[in-house]
Amino acid sequence: MTRAEADTFKARAGAALADHHLKTAIDRTTRTARQKREAAVAGWPGFSRARDLGARIKDHVIENLDHYLIEFERNARASGAIVHYASSAGDACQIVVRICRDAKARTVTRSKSMLGEEIGLPHALDEAGLGRVETDLAEHIVQLAHDRPSHIIWPALHRTREDIAALFREHHHTPQNSDDIPAMVASARRQLRGGFLAADVGISGANFLIADSGAVCTVTNEGNAELTTTIPRVHIVTAGIEKLVPSLPHAFALLRLLVRSATGADITQYTTFHCGPKRAGDLDGPEAFHIVLVDNGRARMLGQGLAEMLRCLRCGACMNHCVVYNEIGGHAYGGVYPGPMGAVLTPVLDGLETSRDLVHACTLNGRCQEVCPVDIPLPAMLRGWREKSWAQGLEPVTQRSFIGLWAFVVTRPRLYRLGAGLAIKTLRLFARDGWIRALPLASGWTSTRDFPKPARRTFMAQYQAQKRNRGL
Repeated sequence: MTRAEADTFKARAGAALADHHLKTAIDRTTRTARQKREAAVAGWPGFSRARDLGARIKDHVIENLDHYLIEFERNARASGAIVHYASSAGDACQIVVRICRDAKARTVTRSKSMLGEEIGLPHALDEAGLGRVETDLAEHIVQLAHDRPSHIIWPALHRTREDIAALFREHHHTPQNSDDIPAMVASARRQLRGGFLAADVGISGANFLIADSGAVCTVTNEGNAELTTTIPRVHIVTAGIEKLVPSLPHAFALLRLLVRSATGADITQYTTFHCGPKRAGDLDGPEAFHIVLVDNGRARMLGQGLAEMLRCLRCGACMNHCVVYNEIGGHAYGGVYPGPMGAVLTPVLDGLETSRDLVHACTLNGRCQEVCPVDIPLPAMLRGWREKSWAQGLEPVTQRSFIGLWAFVVTRPRLYRLGAGLAIKTLRLFARDGWIRALPLASGWTSTRDFPKPARRTFMAQYQAQKRNRGL
């Protein structure tokens, strides 16, 4: 297998399906996440109404994006912030690196931010020779392992507790005495605390940008964002332009949805609003406060029929409930964003031609939309990408030919029923003990799971028989 073949979605998914260690790591986290979210939603009778409100808030901002960008910039500048605009990932990284160099920074702390991952900021900082300290515990694990995040809420979801204990023993100056969770957390705290105190620049993302005040809202469970943004003399915020909300009450309406959908909690431990640099009389805070507003394809999405995707709160609920993600994890998707939301976003960021397999890696069961806190129609968007892929002729010739043959058969009921009957009889020949473990032309399925032995008759044949028995 060539390097190009090994880097395809099918190859990555195949490797993930064969990795039982990965399946254990995924199950431990996503199962708990699903249970907590279900309990949180069940305990909130107003969830459905709040969900509708959240979708309307986001749609309103998207429809009036220019207005809220101008309002946010005006109020942010009034608070003392310096606002920058970046049309692409490269522009955003250049702006951040330039700010760091102007500040003569040597060490930079970074709080977890999917926008930072999207624009490739960790690599840009490393290439610029800046000492980078990832302050989120999971991102710290990913950095030590020279890895990539596999989930937008739990970046190290693909690693078990045993993996992490081994990493800490190898890389920490004073590693833990035992491998239990409190000892590992204490080890990480000892390792990271010096980075917090020595950093010249702190970089964070933003969960919300408050237009009527110019404030930036960050939400964390560890308090690392507060140490990242408060101690260094320069604070840089990188945020997508879709993070705007009109006012503080709108932010809180969305916060209630975000937290319950992400972790199943009523509210996170740390919800912080930053508004400008340190003022006279303030005991702490940065001397300079920069906000980098990033487009990177978001404006283009408005013209591609993907405006509803800009509602996304980055809660991760869609991937926690996705049957595909729960089998293959995040790295198999290849892009920054995994799961259903990643399958929609990656063609925007990387192009449909290189990511068309992702839009087909979905059963279209609709569970992702059901659990989305702002009701994003992810299945419809994936179908839209499939239609574009077909219209652009990106499917292999063999696949297009097969679909043409399939269309010929299914539009002729008698031929379809005959073929279905023959297929069932043929499949049953390969069954042993109720399961089919190997099947010609179906190794993509049987290489990693068994296929159930089909019934003796097709569904329609059984249905017609029941109708006759009932005299219908």
